[in-house]
Amino acid sequence: MPLLNLGILAHVDAGKTSLTERLLHTAGVIDEIGSVDAGSTTTDTLALERQRGITIKSAVVSFPLDGVTVNLIDTPGHPDFIAEVERVLGVLDGAVLVVSAVEGVQAQTRVLMRTLRRLRLPTLVFVNKIDRRGARDAAVLRQMAQRLAVPLVPMGTAAGLGTRAARFRPGLGPEALEALADRDDGLLAAYLDGTVPEGRLCRALAAQTRGASVHPVYFGSAITGAGVPELIGGIQRLLPPAAGDPDGPLSGTVFKVERGPAGEKVAYARLFSGTLRVRDRIPFGDGRRGTGGEGRVTALSVFDRGTDTRTDSAGAGRIVKVWGLGGIRIGDALGGSPGASAAECAGAPGRASSHHFAPPTLETVVVPGPGTDRRSLHLALTQLAEQDPLIGVRHDELRGETSVSLYGEVQKEVVQATLADEYGLDVTFRETTTLCIERPVGTGHAVEFNKKDPNPFLATVGLRVDPAPPGAGVAFRLEVELGSMPYAFFKAVEDTVRETLGQGLHGWQVTDCTVTMTHSGYSPRQSHAHQGFDKSMSSTGQDFRGLTPLVLMEALRRAGTLVHEPVHRFRLEAPADTLGALLPVLARLGAVPESTGTRDVVCVLEGMVPAARVHALERQLPGLTRGEGELETAFDHYAPVTRGTVPHRPRTDHNPLNRKEYLLNVTRRVGE
Repeated sequence: MPLLNLGILAHVDAGKTSLTERLLHTAGVIDEIGSVDAGSTTTDTLALERQRGITIKSAVVSFPLDGVTVNLIDTPGHPDFIAEVERVLGVLDGAVLVVSAVEGVQAQTRVLMRTLRRLRLPTLVFVNKIDRRGARDAAVLRQMAQRLAVPLVPMGTAAGLGTRAARFRPGLGPEALEALADRDDGLLAAYLDGTVPEGRLCRALAAQTRGASVHPVYFGSAITGAGVPELIGGIQRLLPPAAGDPDGPLSGTVFKVERGPAGEKVAYARLFSGTLRVRDRIPFGDGRRGTGGEGRVTALSVFDRGTDTRTDSAGAGRIVKVWGLGGIRIGDALGGSPGASAAECAGAPGRASSHHFAPPTLETVVVPGPGTDRRSLHLALTQLAEQDPLIGVRHDELRGETSVSLYGEVQKEVVQATLADEYGLDVTFRETTTLCIERPVGTGHAVEFNKKDPNPFLATVGLRVDPAPPGAGVAFRLEVELGSMPYAFFKAVEDTVRETLGQGLHGWQVTDCTVTMTHSGYSPRQSHAHQGFDKSMSSTGQDFRGLTPLVLMEALRRAGTLVHEPVHRFRLEAPADTLGALLPVLARLGAVPESTGTRDVVCVLEGMVPAARVHALERQLPGLTRGEGELETAFDHYAPVTRGTVPHRPRTDHNPLNRKEYLLNVTRRVGE
């Protein structure tokens, strides 16, 4: 049976979860439509989701459509949970972007559409809530064309706007024909001749939609069901089914990890090729993180008619739940060679492993409440980070503090509530601060040789640090022969390099660099007559793990690093007569307007602003614009810190920048 993996995306409160309920009811999977307000929806299963009426975790539910099995993935709409959306995008065949007929295009709508276009993911648009007071049709279409800047094909018109009797009247008008003809020379010629056969038009619509060249637009209401049958027809006819060879090599991508009732890991994965079977032993990993492993599949589930059912095997195109892979992490590839990236293994169109949204740019220290056990807290946060790897957990042993990296204040509240509800842990948070990064500015090299002072370790390690292009991450290379010493020692060096780069010269994570091992050496076990092997004079992995931070940080010191702060792109709409008050404030906050325009009595400013100043801008905007200003911001890039004091982050390791202090701590631990 053909498969389609479909995502529902929207700005928060646009109605995507309600649309999911309506689709499931129309398909006959559920007998009664759940309510977001009542906390009775199918996909919002977390207690916190039901309490708050928002989607926090992506959820998969399946339903049949005339011979096609649709795996529908409901995603969060709040910007703080954008990482959850990111992971889903890599496993989709198509998407439905929900826009409110009342609020129109909102900040998250623009972010999502930009990403969908960049990925060339076939997307339908559903303008929801036409039954609500204040609903608009033509005005929302114009706003989408202007603010989303994408080719739209209206699939009909709305009637009875703002009433319970509102309905969708299907039919392609002249503007739809013109949009399609602009991208099809044959259709354009027929259009100019005045004769466009209906079949020719439908084929062009399907081809251009599947190629993500145009986006069909439907109007309707998830609450009343208006327009939903037409949307379902569009899903069937216009979106491409899942591709993949079930007889090919196994490849897939893990996009979600949760814990089962017994605490076991359960991985959600999209299979792009091959067939996965219970009892298969499969490799998994992520080359970008330098992680990998193997595991045996102990159980499998696929999604069918609103639930997941156990199966012995699953083929390409399926979304599966997998048990038995204890070391699995979100973003890991299934199949291929351990440590390969998801895209390399999956042969996917680059969507499976690339990051489409920025990493979190905020950090806060978790403060345990009275009676809260610190070890239990650290374990709980580690498990939460398994479910959302962009929530970085950082433990400072010296100060006994644990910090987490986040997207925003709502996410912080959710973490706090989750720790209380699921783990029974009472916590508060310190003030949120901005996360910076460090990038090397030059090349640095250092080496220490085995059995040569001042090196106390039985190991030779030489490392060179070179800068890499922005976004390249960290790469580890060898300029020595792999067979020159045991592989375990090379692995110890690479793992330690990646760990050590978590704190650079100023304490921030070092990225966008290549670390090359230039020298290697070890002491093999020596055999003495009547005494066997002398283990005290032979190298161990601990020697390489102990020496590598000293060599790496010396190389990094010689290369030098520059601290970069996150910078957001902003778009600000405000009354034109407030522009004079806005510009000085933007300048004081370090914001740089790059374009200024006016539309009627509204001015539109676009430019860049340091992430650390976004909250201050949001706070001052209402007073500057009589409450009429609208601000959209989204991470754009990291820029060097060029004014004020360079931000520094306290270290949490044994500080390899201070050799005496480091050796005192590390050699004492080895001795223990």
